[in-house]
Amino acid sequence: MGFLTGKTAIITGGGRATLSDGSSGSIGYGIATAYAKEGANLVLTGRNMKKLTDAKEELERLYGIKVLPVQADVASGQDNEAVVGNVIKQAIDEFGRIDVLINNAQASASGVPLADHTTEQFDLALYSGLFAAFYYMKACYPYLKETQGSVINFASGAGLFGNFGQSAYAAAKEGIRGLSRVAATEWGKDGINVNVICPLAWTAQLENFQKEYPEAFVQNVKMPPMGHYGDVELEIGRVCVQLANPDFKYLTGETLTLEGGMGLRP
Repeated sequence: MGFLTGKTAIITGGGRATLSDGSSGSIGYGIATAYAKEGANLVLTGRNMKKLTDAKEELERLYGIKVLPVQADVASGQDNEAVVGNVIKQAIDEFGRIDVLINNAQASASGVPLADHTTEQFDLALYSGLFAAFYYMKACYPYLKETQGSVINFASGAGLFGNFGQSAYAAAKEGIRGLSRVAATEWGKDGINVNVICPLAWTAQLENFQKEYPEAFVQNVKMPPMGHYGDVELEIGRVCVQLANPDFKYLTGETLTLEGGMGLRP
């Protein structure tokens, strides 16, 4: 029995994606696997229902937990509060509680220089990342207050270092970092732990980025000093498990950065 048994985690962008060699290539699914191994029930959201149902089938079969897949996409030109509200309602109807919110989903037109970026491309990054985190955090707040739960948001070195061709992506991720710091300040009194991870893992998205924008890839993506990219389950997912550990709240109130998938520092 894991220490997350009986708890419920929402993971946005939690569908099962694979790399060209057939191995797991999704940070969201890596996190979901780490949580399933600790006994947590999961609410997985994403745009592609097949990826979500594939994740549900495998996780329930291997680990004996329950997975609720919900197709949801925060995007420009729609009622996003209603979209997110539907996810939260289904989560509460199914499991009765929310202990962890992981805002992992993010789409972007990475590789496009700032001068060539369109408004639609900028909206894509802001809505799928920053606005999604905002809506999910607001909707989950009452339930996280009840469980004294955790929020884990994902940012990026793109914003920290000003990566070439990633203006909208960097803007969204820096917005998420700022939003997270405010939430940590305001929600600490409620016992809600809020942290940010900036990972570097070899994913299907990164593989596609390399193929579609090789120049931007070479300029932005550097091999970590330890000689390998972060493993989506063992190094990214396990950090997310640790951040959901109630004992962790007594160790730090700071926003943490996972640098290159290799470790934590304040």
